[in-house]
Amino acid sequence: MKNQHLRQQVAAILATADVKINGPEPWDLQVHDDRFYKRVLSQGTLGLGESYMDGWWDSRHLDQFVYKVLRADLYKAARFGWRTLLDILLARLLNLQAKGKATRNARRHYDIGNRLYQLMLDKRMTYSCGYWKNAANLDEAQENKLDLICRKLNLQEGQRVLDIGCGWGSFAKYAAEKYGAAVVGITVSQEQVELGRKLCKGLPVELRLQDYRDVTEKFDHIVSVGMAEHVGYRNYRTYFKTAARCLEDNGLFLLHTIGHAFSRTSADPFTDKYIFPNCLLPSIRQLGSAMEHVFVLEDLHNFGPYYDPTLMAWFENFDRNWPQLRDTYGDRFYRMWKYYLLSSAGSFRARNNQLWQMVLSKRGVLGGYEAVR
Repeated sequence: MKNQHLRQQVAAILATADVKINGPEPWDLQVHDDRFYKRVLSQGTLGLGESYMDGWWDSRHLDQFVYKVLRADLYKAARFGWRTLLDILLARLLNLQAKGKATRNARRHYDIGNRLYQLMLDKRMTYSCGYWKNAANLDEAQENKLDLICRKLNLQEGQRVLDIGCGWGSFAKYAAEKYGAAVVGITVSQEQVELGRKLCKGLPVELRLQDYRDVTEKFDHIVSVGMAEHVGYRNYRTYFKTAARCLEDNGLFLLHTIGHAFSRTSADPFTDKYIFPNCLLPSIRQLGSAMEHVFVLEDLHNFGPYYDPTLMAWFENFDRNWPQLRDTYGDRFYRMWKYYLLSSAGSFRARNNQLWQMVLSKRGVLGGYEAVR
């Protein structure tokens, strides 16, 4: 009787998003274990994700389920379990992205095996949102994005660029090959550095295992793609001051980051526990406050909807190549990674998450900056 009541509670909440339990639509929930209802009501988004990993429920179109739930603002009805409340409290008391912690955080995601990312990403291994304008596939969308960055910087042959959070060196390699730039890329991931150095061999590219706070040289331009999400709100000011210290006075800083429409001090509990430990999406307010008296915002470009097809393409690659990965990772990892990719796609589709490219200058571009799209 109690479980029936819990089911009715969940059903009533989902109904406002046009989602049914065991319904016929591809976005409906198919519940396989009645313990699901208590778990999701008591643990919110963490319970939803973990119960999916445990096989307690499915949805034929998981991305569309998440889209409908977020578009209906159902996350506001989610409760927080004690673990989530503790994490929120700790995030407010501690700097969870301090130097040593930042390295451990990143390695828990990026050092889980290059083979996974080689099979999931585009040919250049670009682990960030593609630019799908005039693109027919993932490879084209990622090359478009890399070229867009170079054009926004007005990158010239022989210029020296710092890439903060360089990944496997996709931007560094592209900028060196196509624009004749010399690039220094930094990351705290050992796996990324080792493979990235091989991919960039023979080019004026130096990839380092280094924290951004330890860079002291000057560069003509700075790029940071998909890195600000790992900085943490307590460190945004240090992040911008470090970039300003390393940037020539007439240089540009291109910041590419996922963002939230409102300020938060703690991450989504499922993402924090299983995908990106201590990752925190910034808000415009948080970034704007941190860059005061440091940078002038020359251009702000939101192409968050393009992350939806990017994530769907990553999932298609991951799913198609799963037989090559199963023995290494196991089926529980498959459900976790599927949930991560498809729920993220649904979130961007619902416009719950944003993707911003900011072009910043130290003193303002004389005569004005001409926006590039």
